[in-house]
Amino acid sequence: MLTDIFSFRYADNPIWAAFTERERRLVVQTFNLTKELAPYYNSAGEEFPTHKQFWEGVHDRLANELGLKSLSQRYYSYKSVHAGKEFTQSGSRTIIQVCENWAFENPSDPVGVDSFVKDRVSLVEIVFRLKEQELQEKNAQLPDAILEAKRRPRRGTVLPGDPAAGIAARNKTLNNNLKASVEELNTRFRQAACRLHYHNGFIQVSADSLVMDTIEEPFWTLVSAPEWKNVDLDMKEALDQRDSGLGDPAFYAARALESAIKIISDKKGWTHGKENGAQNFIDNLAKKTSAFVEPWE
Repeated sequence: MLTDIFSFRYADNPIWAAFTERERRLVVQTFNLTKELAPYYNSAGEEFPTHKQFWEGVHDRLANELGLKSLSQRYYSYKSVHAGKEFTQSGSRTIIQVCENWAFENPSDPVGVDSFVKDRVSLVEIVFRLKEQELQEKNAQLPDAILEAKRRPRRGTVLPGDPAAGIAARNKTLNNNLKASVEELNTRFRQAACRLHYHNGFIQVSADSLVMDTIEEPFWTLVSAPEWKNVDLDMKEALDQRDSGLGDPAFYAARALESAIKIISDKKGWTHGKENGAQNFIDNLAKKTSAFVEPWE
């Protein structure tokens, strides 16, 4: 399976020149944040089966893109002596240990520091993207789940409270937890002064803190809704091509604008079905009393 990772998108855009204490802290803090977002163990120290499967997916996706069979050694073996006799102790590491051991390595080649840190940032990106996709699926299923809870007959011992309200409350908690994790991740990026920002499944370079807070953050929040998916993807592609100096970023930015105009026309009920191109959709907006276009011009 092909996975889009930060390390490859920004391979030709240098970010880190040295592995200092600031970079080390960033790697540790962001990886620990992924473990909070997808805990591998419960409070009793037992594996969560679903999260074990989740981390195996994260590992396999990243290892495949980096051309590795495993991010770090899965199995260990060492000699030991007990009661005067030598024996071999061997075993296997959990997948979260494999990922953590790899993440917390020190770079062996000072020249390769940039790609070293980018690879670790890529792991964080994959975890956040997959958890966000999981939550989007749960959000989409929420109306049906609430409806089913209201229809389901309540038999036997009935706990107080509305089951449908409980489902909605748990969903809200999941959304709030992810939002808090994203905010912390972006705060860690700002503290590390690496000009990175996570939004809607991707980590990208941000111009500066003022632009990020006043323009980028509100924009990415707006286009996170499902109906704006094409706008979101085209703008990410435009920024990636701009930052890498490759391709035609203006083409994707214009395509994102065209999609936004079409969406507004549809949402307002102004689309008549006879449009032959983008100009007709612009006309739909320009001819309305709301005067979308004139103030911009």
